[in-house]
Amino acid sequence: MKKVVIIGASGHAKVIADIVIKSGDEVIGFLDDNTNLPDSIIGYPYLGTIDKYHEYAEECCFIIGIGNNSVRKELAAQINVNWYTAVHPSAQLAIDTKIGEGTAVMASAVINTSAQIGKHCIINTGAVIEHDNRICDYVHISPNTALCGTVSVGEMTHIGAGTTVKNNISICDNVVVGAGSVVVKDITEHGTFFGVPAKKYMK
Repeated sequence: MKKVVIIGASGHAKVIADIVIKSGDEVIGFLDDNTNLPDSIIGYPYLGTIDKYHEYAEECCFIIGIGNNSVRKELAAQINVNWYTAVHPSAQLAIDTKIGEGTAVMASAVINTSAQIGKHCIINTGAVIEHDNRICDYVHISPNTALCGTVSVGEMTHIGAGTTVKNNISICDNVVVGAGSVVVKDITEHGTFFGVPAKKYMK
């Protein structure tokens, strides 16, 4: 059994706590810089601000329960600890799937054969990552998103809920794809894209 400290204490962090418990491991508590939090969060203690992580580093492993990609990247660079990878027992992972450290795979997600998921990613509830996908570090694939075969997603990109990405598509770093979009062409520049088919948002 692993002892796990969760960095962050929002709704996303509480979902990760549920995964930890259902995986047979132990939640030690939450670290968060919001000092107005209650003493107990879904039955587990608020341990204090994030800089107190070193008090638990010897015996515990950690996972960042924060949805913002850039915040996860910043914290992962600052904190030298053993990272926990959270995979919900109901998620379906092919036998050759590779999952990076610190990543969270939520309930009912499907990751098929030869897919590779980077570090500190979020594969959210009911997402489908088809065969031969390459998901880089600090990516968030939102609930009920479907990435068809041989899709690549660059670092720090966020794919919104319910989005479909056609097979053999490449999406570069630092992209936001709005919820409910359909991506049928490569996205090769930074920015926000949405719609059916997805197009760049121009202010």
